[in-house]
Amino acid sequence: MILILLAACLAGAVRAAEPPDTGFLHKDWELSCDNTRTCRAAGYHVENKDDAAVSVLLTRKAGPDEPVTAQVQLGSYTEDDSANAAKAGVTTMKVDARPLGTVRIDPRTMTATLSAQQTEALIEALTKTGTPRWSNRGGSWTLSGAGATAVLLKMDEFQGRVGTPGALVRKGTKAEDSVLPALPAPVVVAAPVQKGKASLPRDAVKPLLAELRKGFDDGECEGLAAGAKAELEVEKLAPGKLLVSTQCWTGAYNAGFAYWVINAQPPYAPVLVTDQASGYANGTITAAQKGRGLGDCGSREQWTWDGRRFVQTLAETSGMCRLVAPGGPWNLPTLVTVVRKAK
Repeated sequence: MILILLAACLAGAVRAAEPPDTGFLHKDWELSCDNTRTCRAAGYHVENKDDAAVSVLLTRKAGPDEPVTAQVQLGSYTEDDSANAAKAGVTTMKVDARPLGTVRIDPRTMTATLSAQQTEALIEALTKTGTPRWSNRGGSWTLSGAGATAVLLKMDEFQGRVGTPGALVRKGTKAEDSVLPALPAPVVVAAPVQKGKASLPRDAVKPLLAELRKGFDDGECEGLAAGAKAELEVEKLAPGKLLVSTQCWTGAYNAGFAYWVINAQPPYAPVLVTDQASGYANGTITAAQKGRGLGDCGSREQWTWDGRRFVQTLAETSGMCRLVAPGGPWNLPTLVTVVRKAK
């Protein structure tokens, strides 16, 4: 009986620690929790209205008694530098008609950090019926609360806070010690790499292509298409290892390249790293893709060479496509690591 109860408790803890549905979002809010159990909830203005673009980011680390920090970002996507300057500086914050002091908008980032009292009032407004606003001589910005309660409840569930005094939505009397602890970010040691182009014997290209194609269906990777002229890029990587790449696909505003690690001599034994990459430099493969042609949102991933293989060291998005800022308003990771150079 004890073993059954223990198994049930462990299963509950595992479920609480699982990431929310990938890219979980509801109405005007979204949630991203990473592998350290830090969670970030981002909210926006109401879409398809005349409301000025604005976004708020709520960040909370895992563990008992951890506070929530909040940042606000005023829209800068469609404004020139002079308009941004007019919107920067001292800005008044209110919930409905209740004044909550001021924040100072940084003209370089168009962001400000809220005080602990402002953050508390903001969360109370979002989980009830209040409407947060910021205003200055450059305009007025209204944050939508639609979807906030569902997203903040997901955050509480992921971090094991439901029923505790520190929960954002469903508070209770459970001990704060029951909250799931933070997990350490994995440490990846980046190994030195060789630089420069490399070449393969002409008679090696055909058998290598046959091996590379094994991981793709017909037509799935343009650079490997049968009958097409294969264009393989080969770079030095490490003693006995080469990095091979080819363009796999193109879209209206994105392109994806496949990268493999191969032996420098037969048998080549290719190992695919990704077919979504944008480029490679100094031991790091990067994938940076726009979410849409307007360039107001996107995603980013990285893989780092550790001397044996490429290890994924980053996965993040920039937030919803809401015309808040060029490139997107925030960094919302689901995978974070500490990358250190080999000594």
